[in-house]
Amino acid sequence: MGDARVMVFAPAPQLTVTIEQQHNQPELHVHPGGQGIWQARMITSLGAEVTLCTAVGGEVGRVLKPLLDFKGVQLRTVPRESGSGWYVHDRRNGKRQELAEQPGAPFTRHELDELYNLALAEGLRAGNAILSGPAHPSVIRPDVYGRLAHDLKAHGCRVIADLSGDHLKAVLEAGLHVVKVSHEELLRDGMIKDATEKSLTDALVKLHEDGAEAALLSRADAGALALFNEQIYKVGIPKLSIADHRGAGDSMTAGVAAVLAKGGEMTQAVRTGAAAGALNVTRHGLGTGHLDAVQVLTERVKITPLKKAT
Repeated sequence: MGDARVMVFAPAPQLTVTIEQQHNQPELHVHPGGQGIWQARMITSLGAEVTLCTAVGGEVGRVLKPLLDFKGVQLRTVPRESGSGWYVHDRRNGKRQELAEQPGAPFTRHELDELYNLALAEGLRAGNAILSGPAHPSVIRPDVYGRLAHDLKAHGCRVIADLSGDHLKAVLEAGLHVVKVSHEELLRDGMIKDATEKSLTDALVKLHEDGAEAALLSRADAGALALFNEQIYKVGIPKLSIADHRGAGDSMTAGVAAVLAKGGEMTQAVRTGAAAGALNVTRHGLGTGHLDAVQVLTERVKITPLKKAT
C-alpha cells in the first residue's frame, strides 16, 4: 500500500445492527460504525493506511473491538469504563428505520487524557490526521478537538476535520488545513439562513477566515463547493442511482485525506473525494467503494471556478 498513512481520531465508535430483507428472508448485519470508522474504511479502499485511534468499553465494546481490526488499519484503543454506543436499524422495507440507539456515555477525564495522548502521538507519527465527530456532541467535549488540532498542526501534522457545531468552532479557532461540512449541518447550527449558492459561498469564506486553509461543503446531490488556493470552485458530482445516501460526506473527507497523504494536490484530492462520495451512495455499506471505480469516476468530476475567495 505504500507509506501513506492517516491517523483517524474516532473517539466513540458504535456497534451497528441492521436488519435487511433478501429473497423473502431477513438478514442481520453487524458492523462497526460511526463517522471515523466509515472514513477509515474508505481511506484503506483508496490505497492509504490508517491508524485508528478510538475507545471502547462494556459489553458492546467486547463485540465491537474485534470488528474494528479490519484490513489496512492499525488499531489503537483506549479502554472505557462505560459501554460503547450502538444502534439498531430496520431496512426490510427499503428505507432506514431507527429502532433504538445509544450514542455512549460522556468520556471521563482519565479516558480523555489517555485517548488524547494516544491520538497526538499517532497523528504526529502518521503526519496526516482526520478528526471525526461522535454520534452525539455530549460524548466528548469540543475543547478536546481544539487542543488536538492545535497541537498536531503546531508540530507539522496535516489536520483535516469533519465536524459541526461547537466541535467545528473549536478546531477553527485552533487553525487547521482542511475542514469539511455539509449544508444540512450549517442550516441546523444556524451558520447559514438558506441553501442558496451565495449563502454557501459566504459560509466557505467565513470558514476560511475563521481558521481553515481549505474548506469543502457537501450539499446532498447538488454537487459540492470547495475553497482552496484563495478560489471558490463548484464541484460537479456524477449522478448515480442511490441505494443509501448516508456516508457520502464521510467518503468525500476520506478521499481528500487519502490523496493528500499520498502527496497529491488539492485539486485531485477534491475530485477523488467527490468521486468517492458519489460511489458510496450506490452501496448499502457505508464508507465502501472500489478503488478502480473511484478512479474512473474521478475523471468525470468537473471542477469549475466560481469566484475569488475575497
